[in-house]
Amino acid sequence: MFDPDARIAAGRLVLRPFGPRDADRVRSVVEAAVGAASGPGDRFLPPGAPVHPSGVGQWLTHGVHELYRSQQGLHLAMTEADDRIVGAISLFKTSWTAGTTEVGYGVHPLYRGRGYATEAVRALTAWVFATTALRRVDLTANLDNPASLRVAFKAGFTWEGVLRAAVLEEDGPHDLVVLGRLREDSGEPAPALPKTELRTPRLLLRQPNLADVPDLTATAADPLTQARTGVPRDYTEDHARGFIDICERMRMRGAGIAFAAEEFTTTRFVANVDLRDLDWHNRTAEVGYMTAPWARGHGYAGEAVTGIARWLFERHGFRRLQLRAAVSNPGSQRVAEKAGFTREGVARAALGGEDLVVYSLLPSDLA
Repeated sequence: MFDPDARIAAGRLVLRPFGPRDADRVRSVVEAAVGAASGPGDRFLPPGAPVHPSGVGQWLTHGVHELYRSQQGLHLAMTEADDRIVGAISLFKTSWTAGTTEVGYGVHPLYRGRGYATEAVRALTAWVFATTALRRVDLTANLDNPASLRVAFKAGFTWEGVLRAAVLEEDGPHDLVVLGRLREDSGEPAPALPKTELRTPRLLLRQPNLADVPDLTATAADPLTQARTGVPRDYTEDHARGFIDICERMRMRGAGIAFAAEEFTTTRFVANVDLRDLDWHNRTAEVGYMTAPWARGHGYAGEAVTGIARWLFERHGFRRLQLRAAVSNPGSQRVAEKAGFTREGVARAALGGEDLVVYSLLPSDLA
């Protein structure tokens, strides 16, 4: 059983049960949410929170404790040092037989972006393993909710899969990511490359954003790009927006990172470069790129790849960067060779039946 009087230190927060003393705070939250499009309690109070101020007293006395009385979980308030409620966190769907529970959380809009959710999830998960025999904590988040996914990764949870169209919300069905943390897990976040900006003599390298969608679309839909890369056929702006979303999820999972290259002089998008298939144990990765049609022939792709490679080797200790180019794509091969890569061989029928030339770059090649 969970301790109904739990009081858990969580960094700058204390997690504790809701009670009658919280009536004024909860009532003000509910009053502010009445008639608001965001819903009762601005969606940070636990499920079942009252939709009208008149129900606050009953909820704090009985309703918020029903989950504990059913032995299926526990609702706790996230409070700052002055005991002000800034969020809520819950355990639910607990199976004492299977040894599992699930964690969910919400932070008041005025207190988001401060790392409170991560501190609360880490502390509550550690408390579960320290005070019960449960062996696993589940966490689910919408695939299109990067903020919630970041909380999960920073709290040491592992991405385990995606349930397609698993939840139905006002705007339609959403995919749901399933994450988990086991008792034997270290609880340390998985390694991931940080968001950053890099500079080369002519370029600013930064994370892609929605302002890049038109240029990404024009680049990927260009006949030469379509003929010599594996981008989707009939590329549209929806593809570009999806690519940007995927890149951020890939970065958070530690699987890679993408950069948009723009000219210093014009601020125009000129290339996309992405690192993928990161192997953190062996410190190896693969790089791919595509150059905008209006920027070809100026050496931008090679300059961007070299700048990113130096950052990967010098700042993050990687030992090898692989690059593969289609045998039928001499332009891409020239980029690799001008960037200092060494040709190693040909991987036969490696991409859609096409042979790929394999290149590699080591830190010593850039010395």
